Amino acid sequence: MPDSSVRISFVLPVYQVEDYLTECLDSILSEPGDHLEVVAIDDASPDGCGRLLDEYSSRDPRVRVVHLDRNGGLGAARNLGLDQARGEYIWFIDSDDRLVDGAVAAVAERLAQTSPDVLICDFANLYPGGRLERDQWHRLFRDPPPPAVFTLSERPSVLNLTMTVWNKVVRRDFLLGLGVRFGPGNYEDLSVTYPILMAAQRLTLLDQVCYHYRRGRAGAITQTRSARHTDVFDQYTEIFEFLDKHDVNEFRTLVFDRTVRQSTTLFATRGLVPPESRRAFFHRMARHFLCFQPAGYAYPGGVRGVQFRLVEWDAYLPYAVLQALSKGRVAGRGLRGPAATTVRLGKKAVQLLYYHLYKRLPIEDDLAVYGAYWYRRPACNPAAIHAAARALAPSVRGVWVVRKDQVAALPPGTDYVVPGSARYLRVMARAKYLVNNVNFPHEMSKRRGSVHVQTQHGTPLKTMGLDLRDRPLAAGGMNFARLAEHCRRWDYVISANPHSTKTWQRVYPGDYQVLEIGSPRNDRLLTAGPEEIKKIRAELGIPEGSTAVLYAPTRREQQTAFTDTLDLARAAAALGPGHVLLVRAHYSHDGAGELPSPGGDAAMLVDVSAHPSIEDLCLAADVLITDYSSIMFDYVCLDRPIVIYAPDWEAYRRTRGVYFDLLAEPPGVVATTTQELIGLFRSGAVWDVAATAHRAAFRDRFSPYDDGHAAERAVRHIFLRDG
Repeated sequence: MPDSSVRISFVLPVYQVEDYLTECLDSILSEPGDHLEVVAIDDASPDGCGRLLDEYSSRDPRVRVVHLDRNGGLGAARNLGLDQARGEYIWFIDSDDRLVDGAVAAVAERLAQTSPDVLICDFANLYPGGRLERDQWHRLFRDPPPPAVFTLSERPSVLNLTMTVWNKVVRRDFLLGLGVRFGPGNYEDLSVTYPILMAAQRLTLLDQVCYHYRRGRAGAITQTRSARHTDVFDQYTEIFEFLDKHDVNEFRTLVFDRTVRQSTTLFATRGLVPPESRRAFFHRMARHFLCFQPAGYAYPGGVRGVQFRLVEWDAYLPYAVLQALSKGRVAGRGLRGPAATTVRLGKKAVQLLYYHLYKRLPIEDDLAVYGAYWYRRPACNPAAIHAAARALAPSVRGVWVVRKDQVAALPPGTDYVVPGSARYLRVMARAKYLVNNVNFPHEMSKRRGSVHVQTQHGTPLKTMGLDLRDRPLAAGGMNFARLAEHCRRWDYVISANPHSTKTWQRVYPGDYQVLEIGSPRNDRLLTAGPEEIKKIRAELGIPEGSTAVLYAPTRREQQTAFTDTLDLARAAAALGPGHVLLVRAHYSHDGAGELPSPGGDAAMLVDVSAHPSIEDLCLAADVLITDYSSIMFDYVCLDRPIVIYAPDWEAYRRTRGVYFDLLAEPPGVVATTTQELIGLFRSGAVWDVAATAHRAAFRDRFSPYDDGHAAERAVRHIFLRDG
């Protein structure tokens, strides 16, 4: 029967803790007064614990001892102590641990203030040698500040605190009324700690370290290799039965998360589950997962989400590989040479495993992933299609893949992922649509039901794809077998004109549908108004009334940096004042380097290589100078003068190969030397009738569909299936 004079009963199961028992008892009994008692259960301890308990009992009437004839285990000892206890509150203590000085008084004061069903106090880990470390979850006692009393529904984060019984002080009548008992075997307190938190109408937190939990002691369950770690599943089964019996299913998902987290932690902790028992432990974990998984369960993100999926699928070997590689990745930080290579390969393997696991989940029909120019930034045809999709198919979410060093330059509000990140792997695995102007990485394989869109990034003058097999310098070690595999993944290929269609079908063989609809990236060139163009020119620093000349050469395979064949200083001097010469290096180079300073009455020279939009530069320019770049096929849409500067035409044609004779069929006038180019500007040939006729013929051939609606046509074919 309860004794109203006893405020707290300490229930102390004792077994083989002779070296620690005195310290434990002294930490409790140092508090004076008759308002506490110690109910010690000698669980047939084979050492001197029983004698020590009797000595304490003989000199302190607050200590009552029950000696058992045979060992029944921690759970049975606690149940017996609970039955023997007389206090209003029960505090179950492990007899190898200790209370902190002043803890009993602090707890008693908090109980008097709040009259809770359960009080939860903080603790510190006590390591061999005396080192103390406060529990990692201590912030939950104050962040956010808790009310004096609350329920678990009001503060579910309490379930993240350590689910042991020794950091909780429980009202005795409340506990007995629940009808829960400590289970047999290991992890016996789980079947009590969860129910008391879920059923309590009055919980309170004491933000004070009151308990020192001894770590690293030989014989402790947390240090013992044993097949009996599977007992944890029996204890959690008791908890789920309590949920059903008492109709508190609002906590089912929280409890389920904790049970999987704890079991996966046990499986991962070195030295706990014996090697011969690991497979059986994992299979038991999988059965438990399937048995108690809540309806509509939302998986956590990151690696833990992959772990949960593998447990659900009972995929022991993939799980073991993931665990081993994850540990290798962490252990390999700071390594160099072969060791670092091994770790990098391990990290890559973890990423691929993560990716392929997410590919087993359903496709997200409303998700589109976009990339351009090897993940530089949103640009080109994919950017135009994305913009059109936002207007015409707003239910399709667009996510851009962008390199980490390019993130700062993204327009505000851009949804993006960084290559290699967990979210990148998830969206690549589950996206319905994948849109790129180059190929996605080879390991990002096509899954059934996904739609791969290859937009290309220009009309081909130079040889491409399989046509490079006989041009090793231009091919640069290209893997043609892999290229052919990529082509088989494509569902749609965007083509700007009949010439492109014919070329793509030959050099990129595959069972895809060609959308000969024009170039989506050119829509902006055709829809931008005078005010927008005026604004762009002002932002580039082009004075009003000036003639802007854009010089945009392509790269040569033998060049690793911008190497100009045009004498920029002479050209600027010849153009003279009232002109701005915009220099745009190919995107594969790091800018145009240091430009000359012609001075005097020369044209202004401006390096615009870093400008994010080639379309803006085209809109700003009154004249284009290029060599063999595909920019000519875009700029011709503007019906503005184009000058082909081709000083190395024959060499380029021999090395790279071309599909037609540009000098015979140019989009304007042609020069092969700086002096010739200057002469064309001085004579006015750049703007004359012959140049205009060449440009018109070129536009008719290579830009027959560019009308400002190519991206719209792409969206209707691909996302809306109108075509």
